[in-house]
Amino acid sequence: MPVETIDRAAEELNAETARVGRDIDRLFGELLPTVADGRDRLFEAMRHAAIGGGKRLRPLLTIGASRLFAIDRERALRVGAAIEAIHVYSLIHDDLPCMDNADLRRGRATVHKAFGEAVAVLAGDSLHALAFEILADPLTHEDPWVRSDLVLELAAAAGPSGMAGGQMMDLVAEGQTLDLSAITRLQQLKTGALIEYSVEAACIMTKLPGEARTPYRGYARNIGLAFQIADDLIDHSGDETAAGKRTGKDADAGKATFVSLLGEERARQQANFLVEQAIEHLSDHGDEANLLRSIARFAIERDH
Repeated sequence: MPVETIDRAAEELNAETARVGRDIDRLFGELLPTVADGRDRLFEAMRHAAIGGGKRLRPLLTIGASRLFAIDRERALRVGAAIEAIHVYSLIHDDLPCMDNADLRRGRATVHKAFGEAVAVLAGDSLHALAFEILADPLTHEDPWVRSDLVLELAAAAGPSGMAGGQMMDLVAEGQTLDLSAITRLQQLKTGALIEYSVEAACIMTKLPGEARTPYRGYARNIGLAFQIADDLIDHSGDETAAGKRTGKDADAGKATFVSLLGEERARQQANFLVEQAIEHLSDHGDEANLLRSIARFAIERDH
């Protein structure tokens, strides 16, 4: 691909990422109002975690996938906000002293550091509930069967068969020797399930039959693994200031990662291969898939 084309794609991705970030912040601002009663500190903690930070990868993927099927942007944004609410709740809980005991997230104090552990637990619980409230609202889609499928699939992606199950596997894996297959399976659940849902949600909204979703699932699965390898590389040798969080945590915890198993160079090669595969899954699409292609390339170029 010519350099000028790559540069233009990067500019467009940066512009769309900023736009999605503003739109998601706007939605969370509307959904998490300031209240003048005993819940005010809870809402403040939820806003602290949900507004003004992060890559917004998951809603960005939903917006990108929605372009493939000409889905209304505002509806796709609502689904993206629901996914982001689940993601943010998981970060709040992951950062707690009983889990990763992190002080910094997205360049600012973690919720339990800023508001206390009890409020952090409640903020995570409330964001979890908010996600399903958004999806069940007719504003997200007029068809109740579509809304039901969106809820069902997000519950599966977030629960023991998805993100939470992967997190449990990660906890019990500390100090153990895992092979590449085990690490891949763990990360497909912990990180990949929610990323896969971010693309699958657009397929659900357009009522695409299951057998027609194969290339989009393949794209999302490849992207999920590529992003995890990039995360491992950032934790292994990335800049802490650029990352917005403490690096070196995996090595300190004795966790097996793609980098510890493959080495830095082979891990980078594998991430590149996964991105190439992901883009190939979109070969039947034209310009409407450009955002998804750019997101794939960003997976291995980022520093945070």
